[in-house]
Amino acid sequence: MSTVPPSFPLPAEPSIPDEHVTSTPALDLFKLAAAEFIVAQIPEVSLDKAFEGVESGKTGKNVSGDFTVAIPRFRLKAKPNEVAEQLVAAFQPTAYLASIKANGAFVYINVQTTALYKLVLAQINTQTYLTPDESHSVVDAFEQLSLKDADLPPAGLSLLKKNGYGTNKSGDGKKIIVEFSSPNIAKPFHAGHLRSTIIGAFLANLYEANGYKVLRMNYLGDWGKQFGILAVGFERYGSEAELEKDAITHLYDVYVKINRDGESDESIHDRAREFFVKMEAGDEQAVGLWKKFRDLSIVKYKETYARLNIYFDLYSGESQVSGESQAKALEQLQGTGIVEESEGALVVDLKKYKLEKTVVRKKDGTSVYITRDIGGAVERYNKFHFDKMVYVVASQQDLHLAQFFKVLDLMGYPWAKTLQHVNFGMVQGMSTRKGTAVFLEQILDESKRVMHEVMQKNEAKYNAIEDPEYTSDKLGITAVKVQDMAGKRINNYEFKWERMTSFEGDTGPYLQYAHVRLSSVERKNAPEIVLPPPSDRATAIDVSLLQEPKAREILLLLSEYPNVVRSALKSLEPSTICTFAFRLCHAISSAWEVLLVRGQPREVALARLWLYVSAKDVLGSAMRLLTLEPLERM
Repeated sequence: MSTVPPSFPLPAEPSIPDEHVTSTPALDLFKLAAAEFIVAQIPEVSLDKAFEGVESGKTGKNVSGDFTVAIPRFRLKAKPNEVAEQLVAAFQPTAYLASIKANGAFVYINVQTTALYKLVLAQINTQTYLTPDESHSVVDAFEQLSLKDADLPPAGLSLLKKNGYGTNKSGDGKKIIVEFSSPNIAKPFHAGHLRSTIIGAFLANLYEANGYKVLRMNYLGDWGKQFGILAVGFERYGSEAELEKDAITHLYDVYVKINRDGESDESIHDRAREFFVKMEAGDEQAVGLWKKFRDLSIVKYKETYARLNIYFDLYSGESQVSGESQAKALEQLQGTGIVEESEGALVVDLKKYKLEKTVVRKKDGTSVYITRDIGGAVERYNKFHFDKMVYVVASQQDLHLAQFFKVLDLMGYPWAKTLQHVNFGMVQGMSTRKGTAVFLEQILDESKRVMHEVMQKNEAKYNAIEDPEYTSDKLGITAVKVQDMAGKRINNYEFKWERMTSFEGDTGPYLQYAHVRLSSVERKNAPEIVLPPPSDRATAIDVSLLQEPKAREILLLLSEYPNVVRSALKSLEPSTICTFAFRLCHAISSAWEVLLVRGQPREVALARLWLYVSAKDVLGSAMRLLTLEPLERM
């Protein structure tokens, strides 16, 4: 597969990007110019290899450049040092490339600053935002989907236009289902559920930014023995009045109490299993109680998701997988000869794949997770014909997901190879069963309170905020999300309040503060300086006046953003975007005293303001990709 941008002639002089240049990240145009120079001097190197070899963001000990080329990677017969000197000797400045240096086997290339400014800032200018109704295009991708149960994107949610800056079309025409969050019904939404929810929402945004059609699915844990446990507990401890008052909290209290009783009374588990058998048999009373618990829980979940700026296109669940699909799955499994009986249960032996044995039907005849998962996956493929399906599930379930995928593969489904498990570490120090879980709502409320107190310390700024309650809530949510996403997703971390609410170091509030300050610069200076319309800025603003190294540092970071988005799709790491956002904020933070806008000659102020407005747009894009809501004031 070719790694170079789509084939087209490089313009002699970079100016306002034309139609095909606009679709290619500006930095790639300069990389392509460097690759073409290398190929012209070393014909045995293909353009693809040369393009791969031109790396940005690398530095050497004694010399550095915008691009670094390690000559040894081309595996030439000539000595790398001699090839590097050959390239330096042959170099002539172009409209894209300014200078070249060699240091041993490495070549460092600098680009033409004004050309880079023109192309990058003009491309960022093409970025526009859509309203929720315009951006919600799942129906186009999954025509068979009924949206009667779907959430609409939260009010105020802005998504990048498909051809906006930082997006690409690598996934164009492909459909992907991202299953995430998936809490257990009748249990509280605690910090442990947060990881799947925000990582999954980020991945859905990321796939869309890379051109995919995405279906966001919440596959609820709404079936199983735990409902029998809850039913037995409700009979003993339940109160209809408390249920009406606060269903989730009351059901949680009941669940904890009955589990404690069950530690010394095995009959509770026997009765729970009996209740679940009744549920599977369609007993009217059992199903009625289950439905009440399910409905009350979903109402509460939707409130929490809206607060988190997260939505779903489809709410499904284990209960929605038809008995017919599960029966067909079992019949098909038995027909393959991979199922065996063990003490009355049916199992699949996957030991030769180093995946142990897995039960596909219990000895009492009731279904299990994997059987419902198999039936559900088959139903989804038959309905949506997806190109890929991603399960965002904790690393605790690594074995289960591996067994699930292998069984589907052994059943002969070719699409089983398109399934992917994106795992993550656990939030430690909490347990629902033991009653030590910290509710997510408690976390968000506490974070909001802390942020509100901090805001109140600056009376003047606080009085200028239109809705302090809303702002402090969004700040608190940002703090919680970024604390979680800033590290590698596979890492475990211990739940600590002080880590959730800290303003120190690379935190969510730090990102919001940078965006707010950029918004303030635009708000205070734009009316006086008057930025030209976006379509005219590339020709009306003299970017050559941006002479300061700090301006160039910011610009180079902005130029990297499209490639950062592509890189994040390879690793599926939110931390990739977080790290970029922090780097950009650090560069902006150190520029305020160097790149003044107010009180400068108009043309200089205009160029600097355009740079700051562009930085705000890109930072905002990165934050939205992370499911954050960029604030204008705080």
